[in-house]
Amino acid sequence: MVSSMAMASSVPSVQDVSDPVVGAARYDAVPPLMDSLLHDVRNPLNALAIHLEVLSEKLKGESGQVPATQEKNLKAMREQIARVDGLLKLFSDFIVFRGAGPSGDAPLSDATGKALDVLGHESRRRRLQVTRAIEPDVQARMEDTTELGFFLVQVLMRAFQRADQGGTVVVAVRAEGPHAVLEVVDGSSAPERASDTVAALTLRAAQLGIEFTVLAGTCRLVFPRA
Repeated sequence: MVSSMAMASSVPSVQDVSDPVVGAARYDAVPPLMDSLLHDVRNPLNALAIHLEVLSEKLKGESGQVPATQEKNLKAMREQIARVDGLLKLFSDFIVFRGAGPSGDAPLSDATGKALDVLGHESRRRRLQVTRAIEPDVQARMEDTTELGFFLVQVLMRAFQRADQGGTVVVAVRAEGPHAVLEVVDGSSAPERASDTVAALTLRAAQLGIEFTVLAGTCRLVFPRA
């Protein structure tokens, strides 16, 4: 018979439980929660969009045209519904890892712009000036295209957290010969405060054959160019 005291002694204390283990357990719940959120929020959004079109038809009346002042309000409501729906999709794409994906070409320029949109609140909260120097249509060749979101979110969050409040973060995407380069400069000379993030980026980049370098306030990811 095992006594309750013996069982209690085998359970690790709060201080003994490692943060990575707890964090991993918490993250396991994110995909189903995100799917539930998308479903529960998009249903009323779709209903709003339908009722908005019904209202638009009723406002036309005999003239067949919605009055200009009311059309302006309807247009604004349509845009806000589309904006919320788009933001939900962006958060889902960048936050939730749904398993290994296919190798192929990843839209580095487009994805970087979307990642900056997703993290817009964080940059505004810290009053950062974010300069986008993104060449259009730069494609990166990746062994797992679904991991691009991971790299983008991690390097951008690191920069936003390092940068001085009110400072400038420069986010650049460019083609350099056979390479596609993502470079994020936060302008800070402070010691590294996100060593776990850097370690995770270093490991995953090595696994996927991506060159990753960090030098003070400059972070670079160099991909084979598609």
